[in-house]
Amino acid sequence: MDIPVSTPSPVTDPAAASFDIVARQDKAEADITALSAEVEEVKTRLDRVARAATRPAIGGAAGDMAAPEVKGFVDRYLRRGDTSLFEVKAMNTLVPAEGGYAVPRQIDALIARQLVEISPIRALAQVVQTGTAGYRKLVARGGTASGWVSETAPRPETGAPLFAEIAPPTGELYANPAASQAMLDDAGFDLESWLASEIAMEFARAEGAAFIHGSGINQPDGFLNAPATAQADSARAFGTLQYVGSGAAAGFGSNPEARLIDLVHTLKAGHRQGASWVMNSATLAEVRKLKTADGAFLWQPGLVEGQPDRLLGYPVVEAEDMPDIAAGAYPVAFGNFRHGYLIAERSATQILRDPYTNKPFVHFYATRRVGGQVLDSAAIKLLKIEE
Repeated sequence: MDIPVSTPSPVTDPAAASFDIVARQDKAEADITALSAEVEEVKTRLDRVARAATRPAIGGAAGDMAAPEVKGFVDRYLRRGDTSLFEVKAMNTLVPAEGGYAVPRQIDALIARQLVEISPIRALAQVVQTGTAGYRKLVARGGTASGWVSETAPRPETGAPLFAEIAPPTGELYANPAASQAMLDDAGFDLESWLASEIAMEFARAEGAAFIHGSGINQPDGFLNAPATAQADSARAFGTLQYVGSGAAAGFGSNPEARLIDLVHTLKAGHRQGASWVMNSATLAEVRKLKTADGAFLWQPGLVEGQPDRLLGYPVVEAEDMPDIAAGAYPVAFGNFRHGYLIAERSATQILRDPYTNKPFVHFYATRRVGGQVLDSAAIKLLKIEE
């Protein structure tokens, strides 16, 4: 008869119990270590948040004029001329290489918005921000050859593509508005808005003229300063604009509708998507009187408030720096200016406070480097009043 042999239970076995206790202690220590690491991580995050909350804001919304960097710039430098170094992280305080102070982003963005609203060509053209005065861009002119071959035939080498380099002439644009010290001392005087408006108005006036007929010498090269010919896109040199003659020296000729339609269709179909007419108000007054053979006006008012008027289905933009109707002049431009004209600018506006030149007035000498040049000469067409 077999006698059963009893085995000690895990609970009553001293060795097993000791091993179980050690295992539980190890697990508890591991859990405590992990929990301590998580607590330390949470404390580190809270410390970062607390430090960030006590420091000046790096930036803010472009229109937030109550941001610390704007308030410090306006109250300390613009109003009182305080040039002491203070911690504002969204702006460079003193910039010796530039001879002035960098405008905070909010004011600079306000100036840029007003420039777009006031300067018609800037609103139409391609604008790039650069870090230096010299900006260059390669433009593909086509020329890459292709061919047809059978499945197993050799592939002869094709022609290389053609490129042209665009380097917009650049100049320093400046404005020099003035305010009396009494105005600056008045806390109710909205200095930042006044300054942004004054700078934007002067910049827009100078830009508007330069982008159209600038000489390219210490200023942008205006699109009307580019050479022009009656040759089609496939025949004329790169950088030369095409014009359509009006048929008369005194105006649009006997069949203005046909001339304007010809001007539209000299533009490639891809460029016509987004194209606009550009002319001054005197020329627009004449264009609004033009009629088709059946008596319908070519010009059509905008159907929705805020939408531009249209001529042959394309929006009309008024640019007062365009020439009047005269023999040999180019009073009308039509094209896709985003494809056809490039504006390169160094984004930061600099301001130098000058309380000495014209006492008791304080001048704010603002500068910005701006350049411009025709980018694609096939994207802009001109109407020439024939001599």
